[in-house]
Amino acid sequence: MGPVNAASTDPAPTLPAAVLWDMDGTLVDTEPYWIRAEHELVAEFGGTWTHELALQLVGNPLLVSAQFILDHSPVDLPAEEVVHRLQSRVVEQIAEAVPWRPGAKELLAACRAEGVRCAMVTMSWTDLASAVVDATPEGSFELTVTGDRVTHGKPHPEPYETAVGELGVRADESVALEDSPTGARSAVAAGVPTLAIPHHVEVPEIPGAVPVPTLVGLTPFDLLPLATTPQTTSP
Repeated sequence: MGPVNAASTDPAPTLPAAVLWDMDGTLVDTEPYWIRAEHELVAEFGGTWTHELALQLVGNPLLVSAQFILDHSPVDLPAEEVVHRLQSRVVEQIAEAVPWRPGAKELLAACRAEGVRCAMVTMSWTDLASAVVDATPEGSFELTVTGDRVTHGKPHPEPYETAVGELGVRADESVALEDSPTGARSAVAAGVPTLAIPHHVEVPEIPGAVPVPTLVGLTPFDLLPLATTPQTTSP
């Protein structure tokens, strides 16, 4: 008998039960659109917004961000109205150009081709999430969990618990894609193996969240092995 082909003894590549996508900063880069909208709104009320202030809002629930704007500017509106004003301006900008993150559009298409179920888990509200979903090929997302659908936003686990619960998949067989510390903590707290792809803000070391520099070149078969790689800590 000839030698056994070594490749035949390797375990078959494993696809995740579901890929759970954060939206802002991970699938698309709408943060510059939000920041522009924040500058415009604060200027309308005679104030000045800064990039440093804007970065403190990345990954937060929208009402939390709205209250931060109210506390740090002369804007005098109900928090809900702040959210609606900002979101409407972002939707207008998305209609002009969808700002895909590097590798995201290709990975999403590969998931669709391999039959991997995808959900969007975002703290943006339904109007904005729908604008982004509508810009993707039909069937890209089976489910969308938005900030106005949950009681507790990220970093609470509820958004990701909602996603895996409604999809009917196991959390530990799924993969979350996140760009912010807030989002990564939410996914990890829900028991979902997580890939952290930092963008506007650094993601500190979070047990259960594996840092990767980019989505470029990743396939659906890469995600679960990467996200479940044991992390070594520096001495």
